[in-house]
Amino acid sequence: MIYPTRRLVLAAALGAPVALLVGILAPALWLLPLGWVLLLLLLAAADVAAAVTPGTLTLAAPVSVGVGERFGLPLSLSQPHSRRAEASVGGDARLDLGGGRSRLAAGATVSETALIPATALRRGIAMLGELTLRWQGPLGLVWRQRATRLDRSVLVTPDVRSVRGESVALLSREARTGSTVWRETGQGGEFDALAQYQPGMDRRRIDWKASARHSALFAKEYRAERDNNIVLAFDCGRTMVEPVAGVARLDRAISAGLLIAYLSLKLGDRVTLFGFDSRPRLASAALTGTPAFADVRRLAGRLDCSSDETNFTLGLSTLAARLERRSLIILFTDFTDAISAELMLRSVGRLLERHVLLCVVLNHEVLEALVAAEPLTADDVTRAVIAADLLRERRIVLTRLRRMGVEVLEASWRDLGPALAERYLDARRRRLR
Repeated sequence: MIYPTRRLVLAAALGAPVALLVGILAPALWLLPLGWVLLLLLLAAADVAAAVTPGTLTLAAPVSVGVGERFGLPLSLSQPHSRRAEASVGGDARLDLGGGRSRLAAGATVSETALIPATALRRGIAMLGELTLRWQGPLGLVWRQRATRLDRSVLVTPDVRSVRGESVALLSREARTGSTVWRETGQGGEFDALAQYQPGMDRRRIDWKASARHSALFAKEYRAERDNNIVLAFDCGRTMVEPVAGVARLDRAISAGLLIAYLSLKLGDRVTLFGFDSRPRLASAALTGTPAFADVRRLAGRLDCSSDETNFTLGLSTLAARLERRSLIILFTDFTDAISAELMLRSVGRLLERHVLLCVVLNHEVLEALVAAEPLTADDVTRAVIAADLLRERRIVLTRLRRMGVEVLEASWRDLGPALAERYLDARRRRLR
């Protein structure tokens, strides 16, 4: 493909007023403007003939990246070029290519590369489109362009970059807090023995009846529990599609869920994944052992956002029917109105009869920003009032969940993983399951 550059267009446009003046003041010289146009055409043709092909353009793409990760797509040419050249690449909605264009330096060699910045927005297989190279001739009047269809894809996986680092820090801290005698015995819920109370022990462990009999304070020791059943339930409905800092709420939830999965497998618990929107989408078997984390990550990568309304009644009742033992269910969800929240509350009540439920929601930073912003116009006031009403409804629903006996965690996306891990470890210490 050949098309004019901005320089050629401006040169032709500048000739128009000159041609108008010549036509008015000297009609006999009307052929002069036509000569200017012909001169530009001849120069453009010479520029096309003199333009040297920069060579073959190649692009290197990573096999897989984590969702939310920023990376670069390196471009390289098989031979150097002398004039301006640009390259661009197309991709689907799972990648933000920031325009997808990069300028290649003049005289660049094979070893020198340019980078197209990219950000992974959603999990799944991101397909790369056409790779386009365009270059100018020595006069800079014409672009020559060549496009190549790329048969290349990038697998966008759940973000696990911080999982191992955060989990090691949490497990190390957990080991340090277990330095007293009764904690070394275990942090489970099965009674083991009585030990004389020592400073630093949890006063909730004191057995007052035994202490009265012996005229001294005694605390209960517990055996460490393993093989607990942890269920990571993900709401994949339309409310989880909304982006938080450029990444969908579901992806933020999955990143936090993977941290809990790694911790649980490391501590000897069993992990089950469950995903649903208008109907159940994923129901895995119980996974055990640290090597099973690869399977957890692969299964979590299959969860995708949906435009369907979440059916809590069908999803949670299906989950309850699959569970044969008392479990800790960590439900990642969100809601925007009281009606959908009411359906969730009814379904949650039935789960609490047998299981322990931890409901995890992300802070709605957009609504909070609208409420906190200084109103300058009447529209700003209207938006602030509506946002305040929606936040009030959220708080009412979360309060009702707490009164029902549901553990509720509301945190920002930056603090969600560590906060959830702390809540999970505290649940193991207090034997919530």
